[in-house]
Amino acid sequence: MEKLATTELGAPASDVSLLALFLEASIVVQIVMVGLIVASVWSWAIFFDKYALFGRVRRGMDRFEKTFWSGQSLDQLYAELSEKNPKAMGAIFVAAMNEWKRSYERGASSPIGLQTRIDKVMDVALAREAERLSQRLSFLATIGSAGPFIGLFGTVIGIMTSFQAIAGSKNVSLAVVAPGIAEALFATALGLLSAIPATIAYNRLAESSS
Repeated sequence: MEKLATTELGAPASDVSLLALFLEASIVVQIVMVGLIVASVWSWAIFFDKYALFGRVRRGMDRFEKTFWSGQSLDQLYAELSEKNPKAMGAIFVAAMNEWKRSYERGASSPIGLQTRIDKVMDVALAREAERLSQRLSFLATIGSAGPFIGLFGTVIGIMTSFQAIAGSKNVSLAVVAPGIAEALFATALGLLSAIPATIAYNRLAESSS
């Protein structure tokens, strides 16, 4: 039978691999760790999804501007866009044209009143598009601000585990203290691992959407 590995002080060596730290952690710390890992993965998924979406929107805006200033009939452009469920600038343009046609059919006689209604419709369409683009960005902001504190909560639990181990064994050797300390530091690292990318992603996407 293999001899049990020992430390220099003669105490059994503890397995401090990441998997072992997770399996040996208390249920509360395990929940914290799993939550932080899921939050980190979800943050990356949101970032890549939004980054691709912003790229598509930017390219669509460029195409719309080229078409709009190409001299094409606005009625023809409106008819084409109305059939495609347009986004971004196309959606704002369609909303403005809808209001113009509706007012024209009703025999609107005041140019100032017509312009005011069109401005309001465009503002509403713009707000809807901004809301669509900013969906789920609040999750990144939440993880970026709360992630370190959630990790800190796991850290506190890990330190408490270390003190309980010391009190139970009446031994302050490294083999007794190390698992709890490593567990605490692991929770801290996971908190930072989820918060730092989420914060960077939120700032990058917020800058792109502005």
